[in-house]
Amino acid sequence: MKSEIVEAFTMMAKEKSIDREILISVIKDSFNKMMEKKYGLEARYEIVVNMDKGDIEIFLFKTVVEEVIDPGKEIDVETAKERSGEEFEIGDDFVDQIQIEEFGRRMVINLKQNLNQKIREIEKEVTFNTYKDFVGEIVVGEIYQIKPSSILLIHNGNEIIFPKGEQIPKERYKKGDTIRAIVKSIEKRQSGPPLIIVSRADEQFLYKLFELEIPEIYDGIIDIKGIAREPGERAKIAVTSNDDRIDAVGACVGMKGIRIHSIVRELSNENIDVINFTEEPTLYISRALSPAKLNDIELDNENKTANIYADEDQISLIIGKSGQNIKLAGKLTGYQINVVRMEPEEEEEDEDVENEENEVIEEVSEKNEVTESSEEEQPAS
Repeated sequence: MKSEIVEAFTMMAKEKSIDREILISVIKDSFNKMMEKKYGLEARYEIVVNMDKGDIEIFLFKTVVEEVIDPGKEIDVETAKERSGEEFEIGDDFVDQIQIEEFGRRMVINLKQNLNQKIREIEKEVTFNTYKDFVGEIVVGEIYQIKPSSILLIHNGNEIIFPKGEQIPKERYKKGDTIRAIVKSIEKRQSGPPLIIVSRADEQFLYKLFELEIPEIYDGIIDIKGIAREPGERAKIAVTSNDDRIDAVGACVGMKGIRIHSIVRELSNENIDVINFTEEPTLYISRALSPAKLNDIELDNENKTANIYADEDQISLIIGKSGQNIKLAGKLTGYQINVVRMEPEEEEEDEDVENEENEVIEEVSEKNEVTESSEEEQPAS
């Protein structure tokens, strides 16, 4: 029975990556409680756990006495000689090896339950510590269950939650698919394993993809200064180079767009605009609104607002499909961007001029009518 316990928990330790020393400590602790319950807190004993042999040995130390008062601590001379075949004197120590069956069925069942509970607690702690270090990193999981509000993934034998809000809306998933996602958060729960949340919609996922695909970013030669993203639709990313010899945007796009295309494919053809970062707000906003051409930008740095002046034919480019371009530019730069339309004012001025011209024409017409009427009233000579 002892070997069965050790074998079972050794197997569990391998599967769950639990340290052998921690497992030995747990087994010893559970047996300690069982010994204290049976023999008392003052009992002298030693528990030896041999994981390689799959065995547990329990040694109880007793004092050789003439007359036994406490069987848990004492043994008489005759019994000691009978068990060991050796001669003992009063006061000697006798080592009694305890068999697990001696504890009784109920106590052994409690022992197993106690061990199971402790192993589950250790397993939860190991999982939490492992994925705590994975937060902000990309993992690859396999889909094993699809629910209305989330998808469940398996990663290294652990269950991971992929919520609907963290999915790219246009993507369709099916059971058995393997997907890449970033570990967004992890938290402990009172019951059950830790709650591990992954995302493909988070901006950090795009950051990590750039880091994986572009060596200059991984090496720190190029820095990503900001990301604004509408998952599956469009993203804007601002980059800067720490080396004057390297063009940040060119390095990110790659020759013939090969680098950026691999990221775009991973994100289901999400349109990605890469721009050069600058500390100058006006230029930064202008770049963020690309490809639209602007006439002027009026900044209110205190309230973080920017009024944009542009020709009418550029307005649709500034705003973008469903307002994506202006929304993402605002998020990237940190400014509330407002478009000021120039065309209506010009039309109003033209209308005023036209009205004035009409008034002049009407006045001239009236004068002509009056003159003609006067000529008709004069008598013939």
